[in-house]
Amino acid sequence: MIWCVEDDAGIRDIEVYTLRSTGFEAKGFEDGESFFKALESETPELVILDVMLPGDDGTVILEKIKGNAKYSEIPVIMATAKGTEFDKVQSLDLGADDYLVKPFGMMEMVSRVKAVLRRCTPKQTESQFKIGELSVNTAERRACIGENDLSLTFKEFELLRLFVQNPGKVFTREQIYSSIWGSDFIGETRTVDMHIRTLRQKLGDYGNIVKTVRNVGYRLEADK
Repeated sequence: MIWCVEDDAGIRDIEVYTLRSTGFEAKGFEDGESFFKALESETPELVILDVMLPGDDGTVILEKIKGNAKYSEIPVIMATAKGTEFDKVQSLDLGADDYLVKPFGMMEMVSRVKAVLRRCTPKQTESQFKIGELSVNTAERRACIGENDLSLTFKEFELLRLFVQNPGKVFTREQIYSSIWGSDFIGETRTVDMHIRTLRQKLGDYGNIVKTVRNVGYRLEADK
C-alpha cells in the first residue's frame, strides 16, 4: 500500500490513480492529521510526502515518522517544488529515502517508488550487534555504549548499521553514498566524510573502529 500525502486534490487523485493503474494499492491524504490517524490502524509500504502542507508541513511529518521506532522503517519519498541542493540534502538527512521535484511526471514517480521499495527491502535477519561495550540494535534503531544511549541522527545510525552488518568489508565513498543516500541523489561524496567524522565523534573511544582505507573509503575493524 502506497500512501500519498498531498493537499492538492487534483494532484493527489492523479498520483493515486497512476499507482493503482500500475499495480499498486494506493490511498491519499490531504494533511498530516488524517495521515497519522490512519497510521494508528494501518502501516503503508511507502509514503509519498509533499513538503508544503496545511498544519504540519512535510518536514515536520517526516521527523515524526523517523523519530518513532514503530514507523521509522517506512520508506518516504519527499515531493517538493523546491529544487535547490540544500532542500534535497535537508530532506535526505532527516531520513527521506528519495525526493521528487515538482512538477514531476507520473512515470518518474512510479519508477522512484519501485527503486526505493527494492532498496528498502530487508536483507538481513540479525538485528543485534556488539563490539566491546558498544551495542547496536537495528530493529529498535538504538545504539549505546554500556548503559549510555548514543544520540545519532538518522543518517549516522544508517552508517553505523551498514558497518556493523559488514565488519571488515571495505566500502568506497560512492558505495556508501549509494547505500545511505540513494543512487539517484546528486551531490558530492564529501557528505560521506562529514557524516563519518560526526559519527566517530559520537562513538567516542569507539570512533577508531571506523577505519579510513587510504584512497578507497572506509571499513569497520571489529576487534576492539
